Amino acid sequence: MATDTHERTAAEGRDQTARQRQITTVNLRFTGHVRTTLGMARMAFAFEGDTLREFLDAFFEEYDVRELVMAEREADATTRGWVKADHIPGTWRKNPEGEQTRAYARVMVNGKFNENLDGLDTTLEDGDRVALVYPFLFCL
Repeated sequence: MATDTHERTAAEGRDQTARQRQITTVNLRFTGHVRTTLGMARMAFAFEGDTLREFLDAFFEEYDVRELVMAEREADATTRGWVKADHIPGTWRKNPEGEQTRAYARVMVNGKFNENLDGLDTTLEDGDRVALVYPFLFCL
C-alpha cells in the first residue's frame, strides 16, 4: 500500500514537472497603444506553460507593456461614468482585483474576452489567437 502511494505521488510530481516545461506557441495581435509601443501588429510567441497567466508573465517579462494592459488596482480598471455593478441587467463577469485589465484595455483569446473564459487561468493551446487590445480614445 505504501508503495502504491509513493508511486502515485512520484507520478503526480512528474506530471507537474512535464506541465511546467510544456512550451506553447500562440499567435498574437496588438491594437492601439500596445501596437504603437511594440511597433508591430502581430507575432508568434512561445512560452513555458499553458495558461493565459503564464503567457502574460512571460510576454510582459520580455516586452514592457504590462502597464498598458493590466490594472494594478480596481480604480485602474474602471472609469468615471460606468454603470454601477448592481444596476447592470443580465449576467456579467469580471476578473478579480489584481487580474483585471486597465479601463478600455482587453485581453482576448480566440476572439473572446478572457473574463468570459477562465480569466487568467484560461488554458492556451498551440495556435490559439491572443489579442492585447488598448484602443486610442479621443474625447473632446
